[in-house]
This record gives sequence, C-alpha cells and structure tokens, in this order.
Amino acid sequence: MLPVLRALGDADGGVQQMELTRRVADGLMLTEEERKLTLPSGRQTVIHNRTGWAGWYMKQAGLLDNVKRGVWAITQDGRQLLASNPECIDLKTLAAYPRFEAKMARNKDPDSGVVEPEMADQNDGQTPTEQIEEAHQKLNQTVATELREQMARMDPYKFEQLVIDLLFAMGYGGNRAEAALVTQKSNDEGIDGIINEDRLGLNVIYVQAKRWQSTVGRIEVQNFVGALAGKHATKGVFITTSDFHKNATEYASSVQHKVVLIGGQRLADLMIEHGVGVSTVRTIALKRVDSDYFED
Repeated sequence: MLPVLRALGDADGGVQQMELTRRVADGLMLTEEERKLTLPSGRQTVIHNRTGWAGWYMKQAGLLDNVKRGVWAITQDGRQLLASNPECIDLKTLAAYPRFEAKMARNKDPDSGVVEPEMADQNDGQTPTEQIEEAHQKLNQTVATELREQMARMDPYKFEQLVIDLLFAMGYGGNRAEAALVTQKSNDEGIDGIINEDRLGLNVIYVQAKRWQSTVGRIEVQNFVGALAGKHATKGVFITTSDFHKNATEYASSVQHKVVLIGGQRLADLMIEHGVGVSTVRTIALKRVDSDYFED
C-alpha cells in the first residue's frame, strides 16, 4: 500500500489504474519477469491485482479516492499520512481511521467468509482475489488426482472413448456423430482413434491412448510415429494416464510429424477445463460496483 500512496503523492492529479500499476512497478524496481507474473487464472498480473486492492483498502480509510472510474487520486488524509514518513502501511495502520473501521464493520458477515482486517495480513500478503484463485487451484488439484485414480481403473477401450470425448469437447470434429472414429479393438495398427481436425474433415488427427501405470518411453512414441507414417498422416496425439520419459519427449520434438504428448496431469487438467468426466457443484459470481450506473 505504501508504494501506491507514494506513486499517487508524486502525481499531479488523478492517475489511471494501468499507469498507477506501471509507476508502482517502477518504484519497486520490478524486473520484466516480475511485472508479467500472473495470477493462477492468467487473466491479470499480480502487480496490477495488488495495486488495485491496495487502492481499494486505502479508499475505505479515506486515504485515496476515485475522481472517476478507474482513476485514483490521493486525499488530504493520504498526504498527511505520507508526510509522517511511515515505514509501511498495513491494515493495522488503516484501522486507526474510524471510517475504515466503520466500513469493515458493515462489510463483516459471519456467514460470508470475509477475513477480518486484523487477520488479513497473516495471509502472506495475498489479496482477496489471490486467496480465491489459490483455493480454486487447490480444489482443481484434488479433482485432478481423483480423475487420474478413476482413469487408472477404467477399461482400456472405455479410456480410448474418453480421449475422443475430450478432443471433441476441445473443439475438434463437427457434431458428435461424425467427430470421431474409435478403431476396432483388434488390428488397429497402433492407432486407437481418428478425429477430424475441422468440421469439413480436410485434415485428421490420429490418436494413441494408453491407460498405463508405468512411464511411456521412446519406443512407444517411436512405434506411434511409425503408425502415422503407415497412414501417410502428419499429425498425432499420444495420451496416457501416466507420464512420458524425457527420451520420449525429446524424440517427439525431433521428428517431422507433429506429435503432441499429453501426460496424466495435463489430461486431468484438460478434462476439468472442458467439463469431461466432471460436473459443476457450485458457481460463484464475483461482483464489482458499476461506477457508470451511478454517474449523472
């Protein structure tokens, strides 16, 4: 919060949120890599998120204000605090302002899960957005582990169908009936499935699906590439419930064929992302105030 207040204290008038983020990053001397670091969702950078939340908390105490939507400005109280040369600004600092205490008391709801001001500083400096995304990520990791356990017990041919279902959910093929063809259980010549890359079927992708416990090595990938060559195919996806050995990934990247390797963890993540083998238990909508609604 202190770097945000300093950045606004040096500004002549209001500062737009993106510009404020840049000034704070410059003041903290962040590297380019640190500036690009995103939240788990990838939708927002960490520095932009933290700058925004720092502004929100200080606004509750009357240290900052929005002169218009997305534009921050320091208040007289903010300048007075800055003039006192504080070592840091945290929630304990803000708690000294009656306005902050009053607003936090109104926000507090025993059933809402809102973190009380004096406790929020214990969350490793995380903003509420970061806490929500971290919790969401942990829940998905648990679901991914359960998916991998379920797939490990599946019938191999049902697993092949699951892989085709996933590729269809990801947008490959046209409608469900024409999207994919799972080959016969025998005499598949190293190919477990065929799916159209586009609705017109101008190109096809050959699929190998291995429900394995052990690591997939180079020889298995090499056999798959050989099967592709036998079909005069250029693209293939090798999917397994386990993982790939380093020599398998190195080989796949060295051949002319475009071969994508998907291990168990990535497979589970894709299933969660595209809703295959999972169901939504609860949806939470995060709201924000629409400033335009309240403007004259």
